Amino acid sequence: MCKLVIIDDNPTDHYIMQRLLHNNYNCEQATYTYDGRLVLDFLEQNKETGALPDVIFLDLDMPELTGWEFLDELETFNRQSKKTVQVHIMSSSIRSADVFHSKKYACVNSFMTKPLSRDEINKICEQAGPGRRDVA
Repeated sequence: MCKLVIIDDNPTDHYIMQRLLHNNYNCEQATYTYDGRLVLDFLEQNKETGALPDVIFLDLDMPELTGWEFLDELETFNRQSKKTVQVHIMSSSIRSADVFHSKKYACVNSFMTKPLSRDEINKICEQAGPGRRDVA
């Protein structure tokens, strides 16, 4: 069962994700936030515990800390952490430059266009569950 964090500045997208995750037995816990800085602070404070999320769903276009800035800091965190947190970008953007740019980040597993489907989320949750390899 995986632990998810959804970082998005749009409350409607939070609601959609909540509905898509309803009764998802592969998802142990889902946390929703509008502020990527809170997630980075949480990761840093809990890097030695089992509290880290398995997956982060990340919006790119946010007002305070953009998704790109979040990814820059997460890459640094992942290099220093025993557990690699994977990211799935969820964006309303269909710019090919965004997709291309996202590939430079080792932590980015996919780039998906909103709205996501229940099948996409189920597959990600299932793959991020027990048995997933982490950095030793």
